[in-house]
Amino acid sequence: MSHGVRLRNFRALTHWLIYSSVILGLVLLVQLYAIVPSWLFYLVLAGWIAYLITAIAVAKDLKISYPVSLTLAVLTLAVSLPQPEHSSLVQTGISFALVTFVAGSVLQVGVLLSVSIYLFETQRLSQPRD
Repeated sequence: MSHGVRLRNFRALTHWLIYSSVILGLVLLVQLYAIVPSWLFYLVLAGWIAYLITAIAVAKDLKISYPVSLTLAVLTLAVSLPQPEHSSLVQTGISFALVTFVAGSVLQVGVLLSVSIYLFETQRLSQPRD
């Protein structure tokens, strides 16, 4: 497989993961609306809007969108993983909330990996060869 094809595949995977994060974030917002304080809901909504704007920037192929998506994925994991409520979800068994949490975490790790590889490969291919 040529480097160009591999790079396009990573780019497509990266886009798919970012768009999926936005869609799953919408599912999360619906779940949170009735169960968290309004200030927390609006904080999560602000994060989702940032992710939506980033996804639009990704669709427009703006280079800044990739580092921003990395930042948002790290922030999302840093905020969500340590929450004690999330560990209690694991202990209570499979639920829609648990599936959303696990899927969201997996998506964020996927965004981190795919964007990192995509940026590394893009930089590597743009280096002049001797």
